[in-house]
Amino acid sequence: MKSESKIITILLASLVGTIAIGMTIQSNMERSKTVLIENKASHVAKESNHIKDEEGNTEKVISREEESADVKEVVAIEPTPEPTPEPTPTPDPVVYDGLTMNQLADKLNRSLGSSLSGTGYTFASKSLALGMDPYMAVAIVLHETGCQWDCSYLVKACNNVGGMKGSPGCGGGAYASFANLDQGIESYLNNLYKNYYAYGLTTPETIGPKYAASTSWASKVNWYINAIREK
Repeated sequence: MKSESKIITILLASLVGTIAIGMTIQSNMERSKTVLIENKASHVAKESNHIKDEEGNTEKVISREEESADVKEVVAIEPTPEPTPEPTPTPDPVVYDGLTMNQLADKLNRSLGSSLSGTGYTFASKSLALGMDPYMAVAIVLHETGCQWDCSYLVKACNNVGGMKGSPGCGGGAYASFANLDQGIESYLNNLYKNYYAYGLTTPETIGPKYAASTSWASKVNWYINAIREK
């Protein structure tokens, strides 16, 4: 009996030991499994930014937080164009007596009437081109033709603006006839330049003795010059 009890005791002790060993092994396995899961979770966390597409290519996966931080609204701002400066107009040059050509023409037109109305620019431009005083050139015309108010027969019928003699004669007379008014004005100014200015006769006083028989011619022309200048 004692021998059997001893055997049973030994068997029970062996069984208890076996059970303890099994429990220890199971506990170690559970611990290893936990460590493995933790390591795998860590690895997955590190690799969570990358996945593979269907073809096996790695693509980066951006989290909502990264997307919110990285994606910014881009607004295209077009530069405001610089305003184009307007060109500064070039002022007309002064040609005579502090006046531009147009101003001079307007001034002469205020004295030229009847058939010579509006011919101020022609007198101004051609007189200056020949180097002559436009006031005096027009003053002689006004004295010879009366065109400040009503032009003489010579102007109306034969376009003779300076009382010039020549042929063909106006109505068969001694005074010259011209085909049109522009020709008559140009012939008058050319005559004044070639036969007077070119010889240094540039004032009513020096022109008068050659141009007209009247001794009062110069004073009358000077009166017209002053009247033109004051208008």
